[in-house]
Order: sequence, then C-alpha cells, then structure tokens
Amino acid sequence: MKIGINATTLLGRADPGGFVEHAVAAEAAGFSSYWLAEHPTGGFDALTVLTLVGQSVARMELGTAIVPTYPRHPAILAGQALTTQASIKGELSLGIGMSHKVMLAELGIHDDKPIRHLREYLDILMPLIETGRVDAQGETLAARATVLSRPEHPPEVTVAALGPQALRVAGTYTAGTNLAWCGPRTIRDHIVPTIADAADEAGRPAPRIIATLPVCVTDDPATARATLTENTRMYTALPSYQAMFEREGVETTGELGLIGSEDQVEQLLADLADTGVTDYGASEFGLNADDRARTRALLSRLARAAG
Repeated sequence: MKIGINATTLLGRADPGGFVEHAVAAEAAGFSSYWLAEHPTGGFDALTVLTLVGQSVARMELGTAIVPTYPRHPAILAGQALTTQASIKGELSLGIGMSHKVMLAELGIHDDKPIRHLREYLDILMPLIETGRVDAQGETLAARATVLSRPEHPPEVTVAALGPQALRVAGTYTAGTNLAWCGPRTIRDHIVPTIADAADEAGRPAPRIIATLPVCVTDDPATARATLTENTRMYTALPSYQAMFEREGVETTGELGLIGSEDQVEQLLADLADTGVTDYGASEFGLNADDRARTRALLSRLARAAG
C-alpha cells in the first residue's frame, strides 16, 4: 500500500502558497501522492492549486479527492484536467464525485437520479480524457467536442463511490475509487468486492482503492478520538456516510481514526492494506506539536519503505 498525504485539513486557509510549501515538504518526506478536496460552494479550485503545486514537485502523484461533478460540465472538467496534466511535472489523478444533496442544494441543484447523472457524466468525460474526442447524447448531458491538445500521458479518473450502484459504475468506467470515512470492514466486505467484480466484467484492470482516514500518533488516544469526533461531527449527518458508518458498526468519526502509539498506528495501517486498499491518503492531525511530529515521522518512514 502506497502512502500519500491528503491536505483536506488545510482547506480552511485556502492559501495556494501554503499548499506548495506543504506539498514540497511531503515529497521530501517520501510520500507517493498529494490529494486536495474541493467543496461545491467553497470558492476553492483544486486543479488550479495542483497546477501551481506541480511546478515545484516532480515525483509525487497529484490528485483531486474530489472534484464535485454537478457544478462542472464534463467537457469543461476534461479540458481543465488535461491542461493541468500538461502543465505539471508528474502524474495527475482526477478524482470526481457527486458530493452530497445538502451541499448541492446550496447551488439550487437537485437530482433524483444520481446514477444516471454519473453514467452520462462519464460517457462524456472518459472519451475526452482517453481519446480527445466525444459524441454523446444523454437525457441530461450531451457533448460533441474535441480537445485542442492532449498530454502524452492523460490523467487517470477515479470516482468517489460508496453505494453498490456507484461502485459498479466506477469499476466499469474508471481506474478505481477514492474513499473517505470508510473503515476496514466496509472496504474489505463491500467496497473492494463490488468495484472489483464490475472492473473484471468490463475487462478493466484491478481498480485502485484510494482511502483517506485521519491518523494521529499520540499518548492520549481517548482525547484524540474525542477531539476528532467533535471537529468532524458534520460528516455523521450526511446520509451516504451514515450508511458506511452502519456497515462498519460505528457511530462516530473518532472511531474510524487511526490513532494510538507508533506500533498501534503501524498495525492499523497494515490492517488497512490487508483490506485491499492500494493507496492511503493520510489526513494528519494531532493534539500538539509533538503528536504531529511523531505522526509525520512514522508516516514518512512507512511511505519510504513502501516506495
């Protein structure tokens, strides 16, 4: 399992220069990838920031986790992703997702057929990414387009998929899935078999399983879990995550954190790899500077060992 960094915790500052510094330090520490999220109404463009980051890092894969689909037409997103890939030194992974109804409602967007939307979105996005051309007509989305220029190696596409239908679409169309707040039992028993079966039926390679969970090396795990629960309470109110919490048998986000001593966190990461996760995007946190330093040191050592 490769180990990267998910920089979601920095979004509150939304400082492009700060992301560059953070990513440069992550590459120097041996991490394999660097991921940025994007909120539908957050006023923050992840691909633009990754284009800037990609001028200063060369080895790390850069990825979105995720870009919401509804606010962007797939032809527009394809053009932006291809431009980003052509502008950076390394590889780009375009993670997309349908976001959440409560967030989309803030934009006046409502859709009672999200799986239709996802299929039609990918019917346009994937040909443009893979071949540079598309001629597609769906019920809600259409495009006849040709991209003006294409990088030598186009970005891969993954989908944030949790439910069975979305996972099957992701496995059929794309390189894999990008997960948040999914515990090891859910990944092993639900995510991996569902998306892997769909990829196999479509004749596609085994899918990437990119998972993000908070991680903290600390001598006070009880306080760390309570703090994580309090700071991320909003996620327990989102229906798609609620379903994953039920599958996992947990009630709070704090229960999903990879928290404990160096040995305990290393074992939790090994357990996560055993579920079929191919890439872990570490969301680092700590109760103090010492926790943060210990967490980074452990992750850096494991990332270098994983290569």
